[in-house]
Amino acid sequence: MLDEIDDEFRHAALDQAVASGDTPPIFDWLLTAFSFQGVSDQAARSYMEKHGSASWAIMKASLQACPSCPKLQTYWDYEGCRYEKGSFTCAEPDRIDACPVPRPRLRNGRLNQTAASFFLFVRDIADGDLVGWIDTQLEEARESTNADLETARQEALIGPLRGIFGVADKVLTNALSWLMIGARDQRPIWFETGKAMVVVDRLVHNHLFRTGIMEACGIPHRYGPGCYAEGGCAEIIRGAAKRIDARSFNPNFPKIFPRFIQHALWSLCAADRLDVCNANRIDDQKACQLSYCQLFRICSRKPLKAT
Repeated sequence: MLDEIDDEFRHAALDQAVASGDTPPIFDWLLTAFSFQGVSDQAARSYMEKHGSASWAIMKASLQACPSCPKLQTYWDYEGCRYEKGSFTCAEPDRIDACPVPRPRLRNGRLNQTAASFFLFVRDIADGDLVGWIDTQLEEARESTNADLETARQEALIGPLRGIFGVADKVLTNALSWLMIGARDQRPIWFETGKAMVVVDRLVHNHLFRTGIMEACGIPHRYGPGCYAEGGCAEIIRGAAKRIDARSFNPNFPKIFPRFIQHALWSLCAADRLDVCNANRIDDQKACQLSYCQLFRICSRKPLKAT
């Protein structure tokens, strides 16, 4: 897991960007990470390889031209844009021909809106300095009690970013945890925050249901906000992390490493990883029949959907 993060960090020059406080490479990488939603990773990656993506340089040049649209004046003004790629319409149709929002050839109009909203956030809220903003947010969370410190640090980052169009907690947590962990050598406090970030996607949620872990250790719920509520998937994973010494897998890991435990569960299920516990292998209306799975003998094998 660390090798994968480190390879991506070097490839995107994020190590140098964090060290020097250089915002554009970090912005570009995060914006790309935000694009991996709504379709498979392979489909999102193929589209970007063919058509490119938005970037700090593109957005800065476009918005420096002083667009006439009142929604693009500041981050606080950018609300209700409603740009749609297919119909080429928006909330200000008389201004759309000169608008910079549609110019990047992104997969859909929502991603164009995300690019504009994220740029305006970094420019107006973070004063163009993402590294400095993250440092400040984490420092201000330090006043919380030790028991709540990790949660307070996460909320100090995720809370303000929720206002960016088109990015939910799962997307933000997934991207930021990778960034926080990758910067561990330069900013230990980033790592302390990132290692505790748990991302619950549908694969992980379904695994906890099928195995009976959700019923035995938490509160049964549908996929969604309940995953992060009391007794939800995230709490179950954090509880498991406290009972698993992650150093037994890698001596460079911290003892308690919730993000690693969650990533391991996801890897068991993901089609491009171990590809075991998922709808490709299991009929959702029947008990799992994968006797070769190492968990088979202790798994509750609960059908995901009632017949």
